[in-house]
Amino acid sequence: MEAKVISFDLSVSDVELYEAARGLLLTAHHSENHRVAAAMRGESGAIYLGLHIGAKRINVCAESSALANARMAQEASIHSVVAVSMDGQGQPQVTNPCGLCRELLRSYGTETSVLVDAEGEVGKVRIKELLPFPWMRAAETEWDTLPPRVEDSTT
Repeated sequence: MEAKVISFDLSVSDVELYEAARGLLLTAHHSENHRVAAAMRGESGAIYLGLHIGAKRINVCAESSALANARMAQEASIHSVVAVSMDGQGQPQVTNPCGLCRELLRSYGTETSVLVDAEGEVGKVRIKELLPFPWMRAAETEWDTLPPRVEDSTT
């Protein structure tokens, strides 16, 4: 198994991505309807923004709306992504993608870098590290999985 790898060596591009998401959240934040903003950098270098949309019975994550914007612009792949939410003092901070967003982002590529909150320090990790074993139907894999069994330790 590959070790989990996080890098704290952020680039100007990473900070620019954060600033784009931060700016959107400061402009559009609403404690119920717009709690998270996201920014994605496509393979082309363009940045696509997304905003959480919420109501009583449904929530659409900011990462999914940013991804939709990138795909509508015909972006071939996503290079990096960050999501931000408000901290207790009303300031945007990096927030980690939820499980649904991890699955969604992983289905669009395993090499996408994600800025994450690593216990108070912002780091960068590939989406495949955040979701090493994505959900798939058995027919969607390139392998056959053997049924679980107990190893005989008496021999």
